[in-house]
Amino acid sequence: MEGLEEKLKGLSLARRSLPEEPTYLLDVALQPAGLLAVSCSNFTIHLHNKDTLSLVGQYQGHSGPLCGVVFSHTSPDSLYSGSADGTVRGWDVRRPGSEAVQVFKSGPSHNYCSFDLNCSDTLLCAGTEQVNDEDSFLVFWDVRKPGGKLLGVCFHPREKDRLASGSTDGLVNVFDLSRGGEDEALLATCNSDSSAGSVCWSGAEFTQLLCLSHDEGLHLWDLGQLDTDEPLTIFSTSDARGLPLLADGGGVDYLVGCRWLQEAQRLLVVGGKNSGDLHLMECDHAGLRLLRTLEGGHSSTVRCFLWDAVGEALFTGGEDAQLLLWKPGGEELTSGKRKSKKSESALRLKSRPHKKHGYQREKKGA
Repeated sequence: MEGLEEKLKGLSLARRSLPEEPTYLLDVALQPAGLLAVSCSNFTIHLHNKDTLSLVGQYQGHSGPLCGVVFSHTSPDSLYSGSADGTVRGWDVRRPGSEAVQVFKSGPSHNYCSFDLNCSDTLLCAGTEQVNDEDSFLVFWDVRKPGGKLLGVCFHPREKDRLASGSTDGLVNVFDLSRGGEDEALLATCNSDSSAGSVCWSGAEFTQLLCLSHDEGLHLWDLGQLDTDEPLTIFSTSDARGLPLLADGGGVDYLVGCRWLQEAQRLLVVGGKNSGDLHLMECDHAGLRLLRTLEGGHSSTVRCFLWDAVGEALFTGGEDAQLLLWKPGGEELTSGKRKSKKSESALRLKSRPHKKHGYQREKKGA
């Protein structure tokens, strides 16, 4: 089997897509049947053909910034989006431009900043911003109930009741939702010592958890060591920008995100430079290691990426409004140099400190 380095080494820019209006591309999700869903800073969701990047439709309905998009695992025609407008909406991708077929919401004071769908497509979970300058909440719905019945943020890829959540208080909590109340459900708490931006399950059995902080910190924990005397921390850095990862001895300007590549059994971390260059890295017990640099694509900050294991292709989107497809041996099919259509008014995302919840407890120190 070809190694990850060889696959990434062969990537080159194959397609470029620019919207008619300048907007930030914030998140991207892949439907196995061939569609890409992209959330935009103008509160819309775009559907693209994954091979040509051509726009095939869009959805409107949210009235606040989007916090992500995700396709159903078992019903590929179902797409979900979360928003700071206090709703998670379900869309039918067979009907581009139609209204949402499902709307999930909770209290009027809830503004969602993250959400996810579990691996069995039965539970939706959304995380709120701080409410009334006090607590933040995890809100759950049973998607099988008409109207989205309220039951009660990254679900485990295999265990439908396992959930990890991070907060701006720096704590990353792991829950087993089958245990009932939140005191019983809390399995472990890891401390990133900084505002947690995103979490990602990794490892051969998905027992590892990676956290990226809002100030470019990176923390990798092994939850398989919870019942042992071994430390949980595999690797940790408070600021990845200070690591000499690049050929010139410099570092990245920011971290885009991370993804566990199951076929390659490697943890991929993507960082970037403010110029638009991308740096593909792997993370393990030895730290971060540069695998490949992608140049000549984006002209400003990259906000999201997605790895297509079947097509061995990489999709990236950013503040220059461009959606790019990188493929082995690809040659760009659009003429002209890259051109930024960055919005004149920068998107401002809310990030307010959360107070630590009273129910938090640590099984073992991180």
